[in-house]
Amino acid sequence: MVITMCCIVSFAAVAGPKIDTSPDRAKTALNPGLKQIGSLQPRRANEISGSNWTLGCETLDRDFADYQQYKEYIVPLGIKTIRLQGGWAKTEKVKGKYDFTWLDSIVDDACGRGLNIILETDYGNTNYVGGGGADLAGGFPTSGEALAAWDRWVEAMAAHYKGRVRDWAMWNEPDINKKHQPGDIAPFNIRTAEIIRRVIPDARIAGLSLSSSSPKLLNDCLKLLADQGKMDLFNWFIYHGYDFNPDISYQNVEELKVTLGKYSTQAKMRQGENGCPSEVATKFALSNYPWTESSQAKWDLRRMLGDLGHDVESAVFTICDFNHLGREINRKGLLWATADKQVEKIKLAYYAVQNCVAVFDDTLERVKEPVVGVVYDKSTASFAYRNKNSGRNLVVLWCNSGTPDDSFVTRPAQVVVKNLAIKEPVWVDLVSGRIYEIPADRIVKTGEFIIFKDVPLYDAPVLIAEKTLLLK
Repeated sequence: MVITMCCIVSFAAVAGPKIDTSPDRAKTALNPGLKQIGSLQPRRANEISGSNWTLGCETLDRDFADYQQYKEYIVPLGIKTIRLQGGWAKTEKVKGKYDFTWLDSIVDDACGRGLNIILETDYGNTNYVGGGGADLAGGFPTSGEALAAWDRWVEAMAAHYKGRVRDWAMWNEPDINKKHQPGDIAPFNIRTAEIIRRVIPDARIAGLSLSSSSPKLLNDCLKLLADQGKMDLFNWFIYHGYDFNPDISYQNVEELKVTLGKYSTQAKMRQGENGCPSEVATKFALSNYPWTESSQAKWDLRRMLGDLGHDVESAVFTICDFNHLGREINRKGLLWATADKQVEKIKLAYYAVQNCVAVFDDTLERVKEPVVGVVYDKSTASFAYRNKNSGRNLVVLWCNSGTPDDSFVTRPAQVVVKNLAIKEPVWVDLVSGRIYEIPADRIVKTGEFIIFKDVPLYDAPVLIAEKTLLLK
């Protein structure tokens, strides 16, 4: 599909705190006992050809956040796709009259910055009897009048953004409303996706947008879609699924992939919303735990790289804290915002995500055969990658045994790499972005194996990488 150029936008200076671009921009107490030789260099979204991640820019449809306050922070982060929500109630405040001005200002600005958009079709509209709820957990429209009005809005929105928006998603988290069963969710997805496909034949559509990562719920929904012959409407199927330890989710993720494989050889699973608070929350996912900026940064990195290692597209939720009126401020943002939507601080997680995105772009491919062994006193995760152009390699690993904490104390691990050449290896901490020399006496090469002795390891991702991949 050819995406037309949006209006040219001017990029004003950041109104909030200035982005730190210094080598020491992500400050932590980490001391791995190695010699630092550099830091990762951030890369802007327009400097990256592609990657696995989507950045959440949600709740603008309900005015819980203000795009204008954080727009200048998006491109420097490095993620090329953003998630937006369509907002039926905000667009059709008067029956039969659509005003897309509020969303045009966002879409055109994002397009002008070279960003791709995935646009979600939600929520309801109380102008209509049986029009559904206009917020999270709101019910689907149910009356004949409201459903017809929904269809008209979806068609109008698809026509309005044809040529600007290629990727679409269905109503967000329908399953957290307990009235919605698979027999409601699947037909509503079909009617919505069919309208988008009719208007934009080559649209890419993500189905279901489930809050749950339950394989059974996915199966029940997919079976109904398949029975109607409608699986081909969808390119992806979205799940969310939050866990305090992000690594325990992958048994379900693998089961989701197997479940989808029974119904489609083309569609893929996609993690559509996951993030971690930076302080204690009493509402929303991952609440009632003493999160800090440090544990948030670790959690976000483990989710991003766990998803990448399990071959699912992944979302970072979210760019900025938002004030969910009637509930509380959701502190899962990479930027700290006040109740009146002003950005006041750049969190550690912003720089950690920036570090991750700078390294893991689409020039890397995962080495799928088992090539890494880790000897450690707790369970670990590890994945190997190769640059498709240069053939240079890296390994990412972390302790995955529990919920991320605030400690930056490392303990030694013994790492064995098989059939994976790393000629001039360095050790990298992804939270801080610092690059360290690995002493020669800690590297033993024997036949097809490289043994890295006493590798500093903790509960955030670290790299053993070819130096020239990271330092030019």
